[in-house]
Amino acid sequence: MEEMMAKRETKAERQARVLKVLEALDREYGTSYVCYLNHENPWQLLIAVILSAQCTDARVNMVTPDLFRKYDSPKKFAQADLKELEKDIHSLGFYHMKAKNIISCCQDLVEKFGGEVPRTMEELTSLAGVGRKTANVIRGNIYHEPSIVVDTHVKRISRKLGFAKEEDPEKIEYELMKVLPKEHWILWNIQIITLGRSICVARNPKCSQCFLEKLCPSAGLEPSQKRED
Repeated sequence: MEEMMAKRETKAERQARVLKVLEALDREYGTSYVCYLNHENPWQLLIAVILSAQCTDARVNMVTPDLFRKYDSPKKFAQADLKELEKDIHSLGFYHMKAKNIISCCQDLVEKFGGEVPRTMEELTSLAGVGRKTANVIRGNIYHEPSIVVDTHVKRISRKLGFAKEEDPEKIEYELMKVLPKEHWILWNIQIITLGRSICVARNPKCSQCFLEKLCPSAGLEPSQKRED
């Protein structure tokens, strides 16, 4: 690790390290597609992702069972009373904007897409409350389109590993698209979220317990030295 930091890593060396990191992640976490937001269909996942902004998946999963029983179709959400929907999702924070976006989003789903969740980036990002991150969650989890979701875990750990340098999530997405094999784009988000929640915790990373320690340029460094800083 000290040697890795002492000299600049070549493109070939980094690519070899990328493959070793992916192999280690696959061994540790497997290669099954997992979604941490509970849903039964595409539109429920879309609503759940909108609700998850600035909120944990676990908290969203506590609210959505009752919410999806009350509003059991995009049409029901499209016709929802704003104040009532705000009360229904109040515990998730930013409830006014989320409620407003959900109603507008579902109105477009019904009126423009026949109640179906579209699959292209352009169509998805035309919906209220849907940015590239949300669109990529849908494209990856529902349509299995190769996509990279840059959430806080992916941003932080990708930078720690030296696979990304940018701060902007969209720019990091494009950086990772150049570094990671296309067949591993969806898995990267799933595996890195698991790593970030269990070992590479933001405030207190457990570097000595991490199976990627010898492959990570930031392992064991003081906060001021870490690549993400």
